[in-house]
Amino acid sequence: MEQLRKLVVRYGDCQQKPVRFRPETWRSRLEPHGAAHVLGIGVGCASGSSGERLVSRGDLAHLRDRVGDDDPDSLRDLFVAVMIWGSGITNGRGPRYTEAALSDARMPTVLRTTREAVRGGDLSEAYRQFALKGVGRSFFTKWFAAVDDRDASCDRALILDDRVFRRHFTWPVGGGI
Repeated sequence: MEQLRKLVVRYGDCQQKPVRFRPETWRSRLEPHGAAHVLGIGVGCASGSSGERLVSRGDLAHLRDRVGDDDPDSLRDLFVAVMIWGSGITNGRGPRYTEAALSDARMPTVLRTTREAVRGGDLSEAYRQFALKGVGRSFFTKWFAAVDDRDASCDRALILDDRVFRRHFTWPVGGGI
């Protein structure tokens, strides 16, 4: 944990650049689930391929702030936006994995309960509860970070993707989070 705290302090003031994505890559995977409207998130990209958009953490926070407590569609939309943001244009599996998650009957419950756990500060419980087809640690911790609207003085949910995990964490045999 001390190693993690040092990283948080070291990079705490850094601002990530917006992530580029191609809406047409996602459209056929989202339309059957009524989520294609999420492709309008962010802003049009002035450079790159025609039709590309940029989505930022700020865009995710704006969506997060509009989520109703009893609105599974707005939670789903935020989740889709997180998957798009997390995939960008380099993760070609993102649309397929997002579609798998959208097809998972557990989705409304998983998104609601893990959001509640994160907002309540119980990140371990959120980690234990998250189970959706196609979504592994690298992406469900992005979900946790996106729904975490607690004060900056709290131990906030951090993204634990495979690169961070391999670079900064070693676990004893049989150990884990």
